[in-house]
Amino acid sequence: MKEISVLFIGDIVGEKAFSLVCKKLPEMIEDRKANFVVVNGENIWQGKGLNEDHANKLFESGAHIITTGNHVWENWKSRPLLAKNDKVIRPYNYPPGNPGRGFHIFELGDKGKIAALQIQGRTFMADIDCPFRGADHALKVISLHTPNIIVDFHAEATAEKQSMALHLDGQVSAIIGTHTHVPTADAQILPKGTAYLSDVGMCGSHAGVIGMSQDVALKRYLLGTAHKYALAEGDMRINSVHIVIDAETGQAMSISRQTEPDFEKRLG
Repeated sequence: MKEISVLFIGDIVGEKAFSLVCKKLPEMIEDRKANFVVVNGENIWQGKGLNEDHANKLFESGAHIITTGNHVWENWKSRPLLAKNDKVIRPYNYPPGNPGRGFHIFELGDKGKIAALQIQGRTFMADIDCPFRGADHALKVISLHTPNIIVDFHAEATAEKQSMALHLDGQVSAIIGTHTHVPTADAQILPKGTAYLSDVGMCGSHAGVIGMSQDVALKRYLLGTAHKYALAEGDMRINSVHIVIDAETGQAMSISRQTEPDFEKRLG
């Protein structure tokens, strides 16, 4: 049986987190014997988007695909990268006319092909095209090439993520949630063979609020007015998920989530 070891790195928040991931990624790949690496790079550049230099350094460190999300559009300098590099993808279900692609099919030599697809939710987010019908449309194309499909579902609501998991169970290898920056404890293999996790969590400072300065976050809630976000400092962690799939069937064999450094060991 041919197996594909997939390493999925959560949303990178800020330059310091980016440098940490680039430094640690080769070691993480070796530890997991990863054949395919997906990194969410949506929040690298001061919390909004990424540039070509960021992408190149992640690829040099071992990433195969970089996913993004809704915040990538808030930095206009990210758009040329989406148009230029098809290994940097954005949510598939944005309306036509936006730069970039929503999926990429990657050649893995004797292990065959594997695809990464990104979809964005609509609950509490932008009212874009339907993520469920968008996923169905993309899979009609992707499934002609490979059964090995990793989905980054960039969404706010857990209920929407769980619903997507039920909708796509058995059609894709894994559905990994991003966007909320808080890791969840529901890693599982669904009845029809799809690995699922509501949110992988983020890479960056855990000393603030989802990567941002606690002072600014508190002012927003206490005062009820807008305050410019600033990145938090300290307590840097990398959140990731490791999935092993059967390269012949595309079904998941295992899924596990990791935080580095291990928070539970530090508590002990």
